[in-house]
Amino acid sequence: MLDFLATVVAVLGLLAAVANAGYLAMLGSAARRRAGGEPVAQFVRGRWPLAVVTTVVTLFALALSHGGAFADVLAIIAGAGGGVGAVKALEGTRERFHRNL
Repeated sequence: MLDFLATVVAVLGLLAAVANAGYLAMLGSAARRRAGGEPVAQFVRGRWPLAVVTTVVTLFALALSHGGAFADVLAIIAGAGGGVGAVKALEGTRERFHRNL
């Protein structure tokens, strides 16, 4: 049961991390194509390290989820932490640009 929970938490964290990275990719692509989009592109470039770290952490959690009980607990912690960090980063990015519309 713990193995299943660890896998679910790691997969959900990975989905959140990929959603954050995908949003940054779309935002950066749109900013590069627009005249005057350099401030947004620069902001996106500054957010990429966090997106990469959360993705790597959640991938590590997914790999850990196939281990023993201790590894499953670590996978739950890493998956939840990476997922929460990715969701907060995504919300922060969306909030910054949606309030200006």
